[in-house]
Order: sequence, then C-alpha cells, then structure tokens
Amino acid sequence: MQNAKLSKTGMPYLHFGSGEPLVLIHGLGEVKEGWQSQYELSEYYELIIPDLRGHGEHTNIEGISIENFAKDVIGLLDELSIESAHILGLSMGGAVAQEIYRQAPQVCRSLILTCTFHYIPKRLGKLYMKFRESQIEELTVTERRDIAAKKCLYSWNEEAVQKFNQSYRPERNAFLASGKACMEVNNLKLLPKIKVPTLVIAGQYDSVLPPWLQLWMHKLIPNSEFIIMRNTGHVPKFEAKDRFNRLVTNFINKQKKQKGFRESA
Repeated sequence: MQNAKLSKTGMPYLHFGSGEPLVLIHGLGEVKEGWQSQYELSEYYELIIPDLRGHGEHTNIEGISIENFAKDVIGLLDELSIESAHILGLSMGGAVAQEIYRQAPQVCRSLILTCTFHYIPKRLGKLYMKFRESQIEELTVTERRDIAAKKCLYSWNEEAVQKFNQSYRPERNAFLASGKACMEVNNLKLLPKIKVPTLVIAGQYDSVLPPWLQLWMHKLIPNSEFIIMRNTGHVPKFEAKDRFNRLVTNFINKQKKQKGFRESA
C-alpha cells in the first residue's frame, strides 16, 4: 500500500518509483488508487498520481474545472521540481492532460490519451448531464455504481467489477460539477498544434466514449499513434492490465530511444 502525500495547495498524491516521470490522471468519479494495476510501472518510472479536486481524498470542491485540474497538476510538478513528464490521462483525465499541454506544453514529454475526448456537442452534453442528474436523485450509491460498472466494463466478471468499485467513488456535488466541466471542453483547435509524441488509446467496446471519438482525435494530432485495445471497455487499465502497461512502456521507451538517437546524431 502506497501512502499519500499532500501538496502545498492541498492536493493528495502518490509519488514513488524511479526513472522518467510519469503522471497518471484518473477519470470522472475515480480516485488515484484506481491506478493500482499500474503501480508496477514504478520499476521503470517515477510515478506521480494525484487526486483531482473533489475526488478521493481531495475534499476541495471549489473552482472545479478542467482548467483548474490542469493548473493543480502543473503546480504539483513544479513543487516536486519536475521540469517535464509523460502525461497519461484516462477519460476526463485525458481532457486534463490536453489542458496541461495547452497551459504548459514544455511540461509534457509526451501525451498518452486513453478512452478520452476532445469535444462534446453542447446539445448532447446537456442531455447527458440531465440523465446523470436524474440518476443521482433517484438511485442509491450502490445502484449507480453497479450501472456505471456495467457501462464502463467489457468484462463483467467478479474481479473486474471489484476493481471498478474500488476505483469509482464519486462524490455527488464534485461529480456533477466535474461532469459539467467536461461538457465545456473544446480542443478542436488545440489538437493540431500538439508537437509532442502522442499515443491515443481506445477500448474496442467502450460504450462511454466510443473508439471513433479517439480516432477523430488521432486524425487531428500530427504524427500521433492510435491503438484500439481489443476486448476492453472504458477502463482497459485494469481490464487488460498487462497489455495496457506494455503499451505505455513501449511507447515511452520508443521516445527515449528516438531522443537518444537525435542527441547523438
């Protein structure tokens, strides 16, 4: 079990491992411990895993926005004297990763955008939030978690559901505020400007943010790589842990080799 630390601004985070820095940013309603299946990456990388505002142990729900989520992570890296890092974000965390690039591109060694989005049409966003608000009012926490698990997972086996339940712990007000913040994301003009190595990962059976959305992102980001993980849903990080971790390490190691080649040339 890893012990959480607290940043000067009150952000709880995990920090362990050695090697190139790798930031892991969770999705909507998740907590930092949802990256347990990636703890083994600490053998190769210095892991920084925060709780975003209103999530997990981060009790501050003031000023929830994708912009402030990104500012908090950038501030944490500065506090840790980390000049740049690989930034991996899942779902909402992927939107935060994009925002980090917008605010401080020099902080990003690479981007790994997993089962995420860059734009949601306003009409669709309003319908989605209305549906989620009605769920929160009408269903118990257990019922909401069960519905979310079935929607996010491809593998409805006991182990996958258990991992999801450990990772997904939404707090009502923060969840709604964060969801509304997601609906405001529009990175259509940002993605073509991304100049760092970028890997876009989709889950083959993702019913939350389907693969065509990540394919669209890939088409907009110059020289990006795109991979669909077969037989996974919205959370391949633990549905297909070994494959996911291998994708991450292979991608980062390739960037290291290419950087070494350029510097020696």
